[in-house]
Amino acid sequence: MKSRNRLIFCVCLALLSGTCLSAPSLAQKGDVAALSSTIRELGRAGKYAEAVALAQGQVESLEKKFGPAHRDVGAALNNLAEAYGNQGRDSEAEPLFKRAIAILEKAVGSDSPEVAAMLNNLAALYQRQQRYADAEPLFKRALAVRERSLPSGHADLGQSLNNLATHYEKLGRHGDSEPLFRKALAIYEKAAGPEHPAVATLLNNLGQVTKVQRRYAEAEPLIRRSLAIREKVLGREHPDVARSLNNLADLYERQGRYAEAQPLFERALAIRERAVGPDHPDTATSTNNLASFYQAAGRPGDALPLVQRLIGNGRAQPRAALPVLADAERQQLMPRDRAVNDMLNVIQRGNQSSAASAVNKLAVRLAAGSDRLAELVRRDQDLAAEADALDKSIVAAVSKERSKRDAASEQRARARLAAISIERASLQKILSAEFPDYAALSNPSPMTVKEIQSLLSENEAMVLFAVTEVESYVIAITRESFDWKPIPRGAEALSQKIAGFRRGLDLGKASDASGKSGLFDLARANELYETLLAPVDALIKDKLSLLVVASGALTALPFHLLVTERPKAAIPETFEGYRDAAWLLKRQAVSILPSAASLKALRVFARKEQSTKPMTGFGDPVFNPGAKPADGNRPTRTAARSLATGAYTDFWQGAGIDRARLADALPQLPDTADELNAIAKNLAVAAADIHLGEDASETTLKRTQLADYGIVYFATHGLVAGDVKGLAEPSLVLSIPKQPSEFDDGLLTASEVAQLRLNADWVVLSACNTIAGDKPGAEALSGLARSFFYAGARALLVSHWAVNSEAATRLSISTFDRMKADPKLGRAQALRQAMLAYLNDTSSPRNAYPAFWAPFALIGESAAH
Repeated sequence: MKSRNRLIFCVCLALLSGTCLSAPSLAQKGDVAALSSTIRELGRAGKYAEAVALAQGQVESLEKKFGPAHRDVGAALNNLAEAYGNQGRDSEAEPLFKRAIAILEKAVGSDSPEVAAMLNNLAALYQRQQRYADAEPLFKRALAVRERSLPSGHADLGQSLNNLATHYEKLGRHGDSEPLFRKALAIYEKAAGPEHPAVATLLNNLGQVTKVQRRYAEAEPLIRRSLAIREKVLGREHPDVARSLNNLADLYERQGRYAEAQPLFERALAIRERAVGPDHPDTATSTNNLASFYQAAGRPGDALPLVQRLIGNGRAQPRAALPVLADAERQQLMPRDRAVNDMLNVIQRGNQSSAASAVNKLAVRLAAGSDRLAELVRRDQDLAAEADALDKSIVAAVSKERSKRDAASEQRARARLAAISIERASLQKILSAEFPDYAALSNPSPMTVKEIQSLLSENEAMVLFAVTEVESYVIAITRESFDWKPIPRGAEALSQKIAGFRRGLDLGKASDASGKSGLFDLARANELYETLLAPVDALIKDKLSLLVVASGALTALPFHLLVTERPKAAIPETFEGYRDAAWLLKRQAVSILPSAASLKALRVFARKEQSTKPMTGFGDPVFNPGAKPADGNRPTRTAARSLATGAYTDFWQGAGIDRARLADALPQLPDTADELNAIAKNLAVAAADIHLGEDASETTLKRTQLADYGIVYFATHGLVAGDVKGLAEPSLVLSIPKQPSEFDDGLLTASEVAQLRLNADWVVLSACNTIAGDKPGAEALSGLARSFFYAGARALLVSHWAVNSEAATRLSISTFDRMKADPKLGRAQALRQAMLAYLNDTSSPRNAYPAFWAPFALIGESAAH
């Protein structure tokens, strides 16, 4: 039997929500308590529709009786939210949990066990949505409250221990999770007895921990005992029984006991279909699991109907569906074009990045047509973003100790959220009446092969990648044809390969040429080419332009530095040896698209009116406002456009960044003035539109009518999230004022960029690592790039690493020179020619080293405007 992707572990750990014993944890009395108990019992029995109906009636009745802010109303809202969660209706449950927390905190205080129960439930919802960063502080806060206020053997304490352990386990922290699970199990066995459903949950979870560590002999009795308890106490058709069946089936499959695994997978799916319906997330999980099992068993004919059903309701997981579709096409179980369209559907639904979402928001505004409608759409999108930020701030607040919270600030945030809700409701009415396509455009359907082909020129090829845990896939599309191939590498293997690839792009290593071990490895670049692009080379190699839709770790890969032929040496004896490598860039221009749909967004929904001015630029900022030129603080022109000196923690002071120390560490960049002036001359830009020195400030930027300009240009230092302690998001460094304020502190962050109003064909970010993610370890394109797309850019020039300033100046000027000389030349081709000219310049050996000539990438629309 073939090895298959592991689907079960990410969903089979069980949370404990609400109290698991008979006494309600929320202090209610009389009929209210009795009804709440009935609602929870219905939920535990898997009778979710009945629980929802009762919970809805309870909320309505209590609101009429006591008003919207009564303590019992808060408890009833919690009941309804839990009932919705059981049905997979998390989007409806989340606001109810938040409202319940706000009511209970006001009624009984933030350190009450009643509030802890609701914090726990909201955290559980976030965990289901894989929003782990949001879930963890809530789980910890709930545990801390309960440890202070409840006896050491109380069941609710066991609940919190289990749920925090589940969180750790989902992050792969087995050493942290297992002792918490065992402590929680001991509490429940003593408090509730050995056959309580909560004991079954803990046994199931411990079985999972031992199973994924290949401790199969320990795992099996734990999972079997969990199953036996659930069947006896809850009944054979309960949804929790399906969970244990899934886990036991997975254990058997891992051991090669396929005949025993199959009926368990099938029974788990049948139970969930009957108990929670075909559209519930748990049913989708079981369907994906069974399809993957059939596929691994060599039964694609049985797997295919399950996958097609999942595609129909939008719940197909790439790691389950793609192997099935690939085998079905190979065995002619479905037409090739339908198989590839289904693969595209799964990839596009499964790989929606934040940058792709930003491009789609831009497309909706462009499609609105009139300026008035576009502004209304932008207002609605901005309000949604503001509400999301406020929402996160409130959740962060309730995760803190009471002494560290600002009640007034929280109240202002809640009041603002209420106002936003009213304004958005009004906007939605206007948009529905005047822009009927708004809803459809806001949630575009996945593109088909034919739709993509219609957008490509005869000289373009698109490649899309889907990366899963065990293997990956590449789909290549040209105007005339298409192809797909499997890639025998999973996410972790590719991440390691790309990390090794990028280590050779350290400017420090290239500058001093000290030792060969740290230099760029041509053999590794060729290996990645053979892995990723060679399988579809026949289709794409003769096209002048390559459009790459990457995901995950691949977004951090500079594709233009792949090497198409086996090099003579992995690391040449001299820098000149890099000049002769078969760089992909020598063959074709490369540009990056956040998604397949972004090609349509950027090409179909182009603005009819042109910007009235060619360019505005910001460069050579003053980083140390107290220094004078005579102080000798203006460095050489070869500085990297990144934080160059000092330990990053040196710039942290109290609750924020010590900008004075940061300013001392940032080298001035006088050549950026040369860069901007040269390009301004090229484009006949008015002198007033180029902002240098102290004028290159946030104040100037924010007061400029940026929508009037076709190109918006930044030549400065870039700071990546995590580089500087206290800097939570990537930023561009502008002139640092003598008296920093919230409006102008010298750091233009990604969130501030998103508030700008642009109408730019091109935004140039001639700075360090501007492709980086919005937080350490995040997917590339999720930071500044996403924000500039949202603000209104159709294309970006970004960098993959710390850029040598002299090289950045040269490459930028050369790119614009070539576009002026040939207006029909696309941006990607102009950048390609500029980089190749640098590479082929023999005046200095280091010109051939890729860290100097190849830092930039083009994101978005690459063709001539």
